[in-house]
Amino acid sequence: MKYDYLIVGSGLFGATFARLATDSGKRCLVIDKRPHLGGNVYCKEVGGVHVHQYGPHIFHTSDKKVWEFVNRFVEFNRFTLMTVANYKGRLYNLPFNMNTFYGMWGVKTPEEARAKIESQRKAVGQITNLEEQAISLVGRDIYEALIKGYTEKQWGRACKDLPSFIIRRLPVRYTFDNNYFNDTYQGIPIGGYNVLIEKLLEGVEVRTDTDFFGGMEHEWKEMAETLVYTGKIDDFYHHRYGELQYRSLRFEHELLPTPNYQGIAIMNFTDRETPYTRIVEHKHFEMMGSEVNNLPMTVISREYPQEYCQGAEAYYPVNDEANSLLYAKYQALAEKEDRVIFGGRLAEYKYYDMDDTIAKAMEKFCKYQEKIVSLQQKT
Repeated sequence: MKYDYLIVGSGLFGATFARLATDSGKRCLVIDKRPHLGGNVYCKEVGGVHVHQYGPHIFHTSDKKVWEFVNRFVEFNRFTLMTVANYKGRLYNLPFNMNTFYGMWGVKTPEEARAKIESQRKAVGQITNLEEQAISLVGRDIYEALIKGYTEKQWGRACKDLPSFIIRRLPVRYTFDNNYFNDTYQGIPIGGYNVLIEKLLEGVEVRTDTDFFGGMEHEWKEMAETLVYTGKIDDFYHHRYGELQYRSLRFEHELLPTPNYQGIAIMNFTDRETPYTRIVEHKHFEMMGSEVNNLPMTVISREYPQEYCQGAEAYYPVNDEANSLLYAKYQALAEKEDRVIFGGRLAEYKYYDMDDTIAKAMEKFCKYQEKIVSLQQKT
């Protein structure tokens, strides 16, 4: 066989696996059906701005091993995510903190904020859906203004019809802290995510515009000792048990003749009437403070959640009971594969942050290498 690993998908899982394997002396071929590398972290340069084509990606982690790994390949800036929610023209800081509570109720102390939330928390007994869960955590005012509309747009169904586990916890801070993440490390690769992907795949044979399912599936499988598959697991098994459900997204990118459109990277629109969930202004990821004025234009993206259909991009697994049971059937098939490694959010039907994706790739590579060594010792 020509390769040790055929890696289907050049996103963070595939690119990380390829780097680790190549550094271990293995021969890798990476294929991707898209015309570019990087999966959903791909950035397109528009007028000097790195546009996150598939939605905003902020690298954040408390895993020092992962942070040191990515910093081998690219330097990160000091971007800290601070998000604003727009509810019918009124602006609130996210995640929920004292700035949010002051904007909503005028309370100025943690004690006042706690009392206000507690007074609104509804005793619902046994929690059976997302609405009851949210109200029990943060009260009705915050739920109605900042959770309900956004969530219903995101998932395409009423909160009463969504499972409670989607929001087992909600971040509530009784401090004036707008930092969205609590992780130790946070930032954006200087030069954009393409730089990170290019470094991870340096010296690796890659082919874009190459569909694993484009008529050569059997031939692809025979080209390498091991297949690393990062696509949809139900696609891999040709929907033997049926199709898993996903939510998809549609983006409207717009170049505007102004240096600063909304003053922040991400603004959520939490009312039900606004058809999009958020507007992303990409230059704020890499241009800090007055730097945004050095470029007389800006690029924004409106994000519209939508139902997934074949041919669209699958973004979020619908991890309800029915889909979890269906995935378990596919997972049982995957566990019987000797020469296939399934990795990433589509192959594992689980939403991963970027650091989790990289950590999983590291873990699976190490475990597979140990498996090979063990088999060689037995023979």
